[in-house]
Amino acid sequence: MCGIAGLYNYRSDAPADRVVIERMTNILSHRGPDGKGYYMDHALGMGHRRLSILDLSDRGQQPMVTRDKRFAIAYNGEVYNYVELRHELEADGYEFRTDTDTEVVLALFARFGIECITRLNGMFAFAVWDSVEKALFLVRDRVGIKPLYYALVSEGVVFASEIKSLIASGMVAPQVAYVHLESYFRCGYVSGSSTLFHGVCKLLPGHWLRICANRLSITQYWDLNYLPNHKRTVEETAEELHELLADAMTIHMRSDVPVGVFLSGGLDSSTTVALLAERGHPHIKTFSVAYQDRPYDETPYAEAVALRFGTDHHVLYLEPSRFRDFIPQYVWYMDEPVTEAAGISLYFIAKLLREHVTVALSGEGADELLGGYDIYRYMRWLESYRRVPEWMRKLCLDPVLGGLGGERIRKYLNLARHPLERRYGGVSMYDPASRSGLFSSELRDISGEDIQFNSASEHYSKTVGHDALTRMLYSDIKSWLPDDLLIKADKMTMANSVELRVPFLDTRVIEFAATIPSSLKIRHGTGKWILKHAMKGRLPPEILSRKKMGFPTPLAAMFRNDPSGYMPGLLLSRRCLDRGYYQKQVLERVVTEHVRGERDHHRLLWQLIVLEEWHRQFIDAGVGQAIGPQIQGGS
Repeated sequence: MCGIAGLYNYRSDAPADRVVIERMTNILSHRGPDGKGYYMDHALGMGHRRLSILDLSDRGQQPMVTRDKRFAIAYNGEVYNYVELRHELEADGYEFRTDTDTEVVLALFARFGIECITRLNGMFAFAVWDSVEKALFLVRDRVGIKPLYYALVSEGVVFASEIKSLIASGMVAPQVAYVHLESYFRCGYVSGSSTLFHGVCKLLPGHWLRICANRLSITQYWDLNYLPNHKRTVEETAEELHELLADAMTIHMRSDVPVGVFLSGGLDSSTTVALLAERGHPHIKTFSVAYQDRPYDETPYAEAVALRFGTDHHVLYLEPSRFRDFIPQYVWYMDEPVTEAAGISLYFIAKLLREHVTVALSGEGADELLGGYDIYRYMRWLESYRRVPEWMRKLCLDPVLGGLGGERIRKYLNLARHPLERRYGGVSMYDPASRSGLFSSELRDISGEDIQFNSASEHYSKTVGHDALTRMLYSDIKSWLPDDLLIKADKMTMANSVELRVPFLDTRVIEFAATIPSSLKIRHGTGKWILKHAMKGRLPPEILSRKKMGFPTPLAAMFRNDPSGYMPGLLLSRRCLDRGYYQKQVLERVVTEHVRGERDHHRLLWQLIVLEEWHRQFIDAGVGQAIGPQIQGGS
């Protein structure tokens, strides 16, 4: 796992400035503390920070160049089937100089060109330079496990693993892309190829970009097609899923440094430990995090799994104050404002893990592949409810259900008025009613309209004719997964120089999951039913039957019981209010109601905090200073 950075002055053909490349590269030192390197070829410059995982010798240093000097690569990630690909190349007569997967990717590119990427099973974001064609290729893995950003500038293009590297180039001024604020406020992140930084783009998952002869083109090389196989029996499906997952766990253990597992005690992480133990991996190190408040403590479940499989288990207990104090650094490491509060818990457990291992396995992706979130069940119920004639719903059912249920029921009845593609924009959707009246007229004028749902509509258009669950899963794999979960996982682990691997997102597992009928993903009201069926007898019953929780984040209590006054001090400061985003009286009411315990506004408050800290870290600091965490307070 590493960090890459570079620029190509394809518009001006001016020589690339090595000082700029070094500055862009050095700010990524947390991604690669084990080495750095540079490659310069007139208008092209690339830098690399190395976290040594395979072949720890200096032979693995990057950027790496082919023997004939034609191709150079700056590579971030891991290709897990590199051993098999290496054997194929050796059979064709290729002589390797290293034991890295980087050289395998470079040799494949030299042999087969850009089409070689369809053969890679892994997580990756890399740049390849063809010195003969004067062509730059940027490539990102199928589902966006690894990030890759770029920006078009006056002389050409700059690219990097993190946005702060682009800013460090001096060619990208940190400015707000106001049109995307609507997307952020709807979902807690900006979806698609855009970011909240004006002019900064994400290369979409499953795409590659080519720049040559003053022309830039982007090509999609992979997409997920749902072809449910109804001929397989339940047992055949469960066994094939088990075998694929077990093999994915095995090849994800390929490493020349120690490997551990994030163990929450939930189904996904417990499955990872169970399958590794089943395949004979000894002395597994596992790591858990919990807060002192018992409602947020999952350690009994994690300890039960650790005891059953004899792992070397480590638990980190956090005080809520450590969570609060880390928020400015969280925002700096994330680059983009993303309201995935679990990222802070992940940062601290990764910090503990780094004392023992360099690589960690985690369970991201299982819910999006196999229907694990409760909201999927709610949305499917609404789909059935919508089949009742509208007049009957309005006249009879809505009043009765709304009267019997609470605020949550009324919210879902309101959602039932809209078709799926309008009511479901992702797992982390924010209820618009929660911020009613909060925004100033100026903000409403400059922010975009339904940006998130416009983006989601593109995903839904590709699954017309499929059932509701399939359509939601596809949309989440294209947006929520890369733009929230995976970006959080990458940034928080790499902040500690830890490589995170996600075996549920093995290419084979992803594509197999797309053949599993929805009726086996959610069955009898149980999410991820087929995974639980496959792991029956392999995991303790209490793990198979427990409710999904996720990483603990005690936001509501933390914002209510905060003697330091961090939250109101930040949001009600003159600095925040002068941005002109909010109606002062409404914001004051939201803050006061939460502090007094009159209403729970913690989700909205967290969203506002992240956005304000992001402004302070990047926008207020300006292009010259936005290259380190600005953690000072002040109004």
